[in-house]
Amino acid sequence: MKEYLFTTELETRDYECDLQGVVNNANYQHYLEYTRHKWLQSRGQSFQQWHNEGIDVMLSEINIKYKTPLHGQEVFVSCLNLHREGARFIFEQDIYRKSDMKLCISATVTVVSVVNGRISKGDEVARVLGF
Repeated sequence: MKEYLFTTELETRDYECDLQGVVNNANYQHYLEYTRHKWLQSRGQSFQQWHNEGIDVMLSEINIKYKTPLHGQEVFVSCLNLHREGARFIFEQDIYRKSDMKLCISATVTVVSVVNGRISKGDEVARVLGF
């Protein structure tokens, strides 16, 4: 496993699985979003706090590559790295099954910031994130 800015462990739930017994593809987006929220909280920030200040970070693009399925009640490690490209913040996120550390998904998540209802250059967010 490569090095990451942030990792967290989570567990799948049976109701997230489809008829084949694997986690439904849509649930991975929830895992990715939750990981971004936990990472931000680890930095003493929250998306809710930013929203209350008139700053919203919004998803603009997501690309997920599915590699190995997760099943119900499996523990997994959700990881992220982050870099900035102009006004865009790019999260590189991976999920590994903990039992064998097989890569389950690899995702690129692009977000932009909107300040008081208008798209911004992202400088407000960048300052908080250390860019």
